[in-house]
Order: sequence, then structure tokens, then C-alpha cells
Amino acid sequence: MSEQNPSPVKPWYKQFWPWFILFLLGYSVVQGLTLLTIATKNPPGLISDDYYDVGKGINQSLEREKLAERLQLHGELVLDNTTGVASLSLQGNSKPQQIVLNLISPTQPERDRRVILQPAADGQYRGQMLDAVSGRRFVELLGQEGSQNWRLFEEENITDGQTILIGDNPSY
Repeated sequence: MSEQNPSPVKPWYKQFWPWFILFLLGYSVVQGLTLLTIATKNPPGLISDDYYDVGKGINQSLEREKLAERLQLHGELVLDNTTGVASLSLQGNSKPQQIVLNLISPTQPERDRRVILQPAADGQYRGQMLDAVSGRRFVELLGQEGSQNWRLFEEENITDGQTILIGDNPSY
């Protein structure tokens, strides 16, 4: 009778498949911890936790826009990145002491800019920009008439020297 010698079975730690499965499990844990670290260090900036305050802000914004409409406000804004000057020609029934120009980036709050525009001798408003502004922005002008605030708002793709028409101007 001939006996066949079966080949000896290797212990589990010398096999390929257990190490392959352990590698996949370990890789998944490392990736999960990496994503968790990234998520906790970079929270989303576009989500608001207080919807009631956001709603009140929207209503206040609408009231300010209606006031600007009643005052028949409109203007032409020019942003000159070379000189760093923002110039506004404002028409309508309001001549505030200063106007706040907000250039708001829709997705990157660190790119938001605020410029204070002061009246100049030629009837325009001018302000100094700290750095060049270009790309998609929400353009917001804030002013005051009496004790009430008004607001003009447009969404624009800004280029250097471009004239931005803002407000309810029948000529455009």
C-alpha cells in the first residue's frame, strides 16, 4: 500500500490571504480616521445652525431693498484694481454721508472685502480697496437715509475696470 505524504499545512501567519484581509481592514481604519480629522478641522462654512435669525435677516434685507426702490436708487460702480480705487456714481433721492460697499464671495468668506465710500467733490463716492478684486461676487451697497438703512444688491462677475450697474436703473 502506498501512502501519499500530504504537504504540510503552513500556519495562518505564513498565508497570503489573512494578511491581505488585515491590510484592507487596517487601511480602512486609517482612511476613516484621516477623514474624521479633516472633517473636524475644516467645518462647513455654508451651513447655518440658527435658521430663525437667518430668516429675520432676510426680512430685514427685503425692507432695506424696498426702501432703496422707493428712493429710486441706482448707480454705476467701477473697481480699478490698478489704482485700488472704487468709484460709485449714485442717482436717486438719497445722499448719505458714507456708503459701505461689500464685495462678498459666494463660497470663500476669506475673500470678502469691505470698502467705505466717502463723497467726493464731483458728486461721486470713492473708497480705497486694500487689494485687487475679481471673479464672481455679490456686490452690496449699504447706506442710510434719515434713520432707515437702504441696500442695493447685485451678483456680478467682476473684471478690472468694468462698470457695474447696480439698482433699479431703467437705462439698462
